[in-house]
Amino acid sequence: MSRLASGLQRLRRSSSPWEVLWSALASCGLVLFSQLAVAMVPRLFPSLSLLAMLPIAGLVFLAAIVVGRLWRRFIGVAASAPLFVLFNILLLWGVYLFVIRRETSSLLDMLINAECALLLWGLYRILSGDPGIVACDSSYLEEAGCKDFVEAICSSEKLPMLSRVRQCTWCKANIRGYDHHCPAFGTCIGQKNHRLFMALLTGFVVAESTYTMCSTKYITRCISSGTIRPENPVSLNMVISTMLFSILQVLWQIAFLMWHIYCICFNIKTDEWINWKKYPEFQMKEQPRSDSEVKFVNPYDKGMLCNIREFLKPE
Repeated sequence: MSRLASGLQRLRRSSSPWEVLWSALASCGLVLFSQLAVAMVPRLFPSLSLLAMLPIAGLVFLAAIVVGRLWRRFIGVAASAPLFVLFNILLLWGVYLFVIRRETSSLLDMLINAECALLLWGLYRILSGDPGIVACDSSYLEEAGCKDFVEAICSSEKLPMLSRVRQCTWCKANIRGYDHHCPAFGTCIGQKNHRLFMALLTGFVVAESTYTMCSTKYITRCISSGTIRPENPVSLNMVISTMLFSILQVLWQIAFLMWHIYCICFNIKTDEWINWKKYPEFQMKEQPRSDSEVKFVNPYDKGMLCNIREFLKPE
């Protein structure tokens, strides 16, 4: 199986470069449509404070995404989630460079530019890297007496080499240390890219927080009253909309980051936590009877410090 991320498989299977181009254009169009929809919030509700605009912007953004997904049925072209993420990074960076930058200190300017550049580099690395794909060898399955690879994974005590190898239900790949399939990055998160995923997630939180701080300073200098006036230029509305978008992103990303930190501290994967009843090593019966209650036990938990050290240990 190719080492390229599964999120790009649809593009690789395209019969012509034109289909790749149309998918990129659809992703770019969805980004512009959703951001312009959010930019209408300060235009339509000029008397609201920025805090009051936040939930409205969230609903408008979700509605724009739903409309965009429905529209693809008519045009016959699906947008790419990784390209959607990419174009959102470029849009925020562009708004900063052409609008906000002149009101930003040189130190903060270097910081946010470095953060955006690192996000693009990290996105490329996670899209082009191997999450930890394990090839299926039929001879091992015969030796273990398993019908297929899924059965061998679920009973990994028969094949120690398949310990913590899980099959992704999204792309059907067998991944060592599988945590989850990330639609935003278009790839599985496994043993070989989990640290990069955590670095990227942290980078998004830091970069969007920095952008929010810069845009807040810009808006504060433009509007002394604290409310949005109807005659605001398009550039100011775009700054407000991208700031609201960044805040919404930071809110769920922080919750997501905290969850993954918890999983690292206790050495458990998201897939294992959700589907622990599929994997025998996480099941413990209070009594040997077949009808006794099965309880969860984590055989991989070695203590918080050891778990963190194991996560950070290079391959």
